[in-house]
Amino acid sequence: MKRRNTVIGASVGTVAVIVVLVIVGIVLFGGSNKNNKVKAGATPSVTPTPSTSASIPPAPTKCAKITPNPPAKGEPKIPDVKGKAPTKLVVKNIKAGKGKAAKKGDTITVKYVGISCSDGKPFDASYTDGAKNQEFSFQLGAGKVIPGWDQGLLGMKAGGVRELVIPAALGYGTSGSGQIKPNETLIFVVTMVKV
Repeated sequence: MKRRNTVIGASVGTVAVIVVLVIVGIVLFGGSNKNNKVKAGATPSVTPTPSTSASIPPAPTKCAKITPNPPAKGEPKIPDVKGKAPTKLVVKNIKAGKGKAAKKGDTITVKYVGISCSDGKPFDASYTDGAKNQEFSFQLGAGKVIPGWDQGLLGMKAGGVRELVIPAALGYGTSGSGQIKPNETLIFVVTMVKV
């Protein structure tokens, strides 16, 4: 009799454990709701919620006045961009150079100053004294610089000075770079040292 009661007790205990496991399974996996069924081998995916604090600023609609101008001693005065900020590359010769015109594949050497359109402040320059006072050489049209430079410096001659107004699509795009904000329109004055 004792043995029979022990077997019955063990059976009831086993059934109770199974019932508890089934209930826990229903709670965890959503029961029989067809929309919540988990398929074998399926990997859950998480859709990120866009954060408003990390949103990308829009391109400037108008360029700020450049201040100070020239940005530093030894740098050229930079013409202000008037009216709407351009959406296409703008190339303006300030001074004509002499000799061979730069073409795709040529190695050129330049000095430059770069200004952010949105605030009129410089972000980089190679004209000034100190560590930044250096000429910059690269192969034109080889993708070593932003597309606005590869396109905008074509045809320049040694001694020439040119202003480039470069929309973000031909600059650093929606990601920006260093001090350059995402979607920033860039203003450069570039002096061609040699072709």
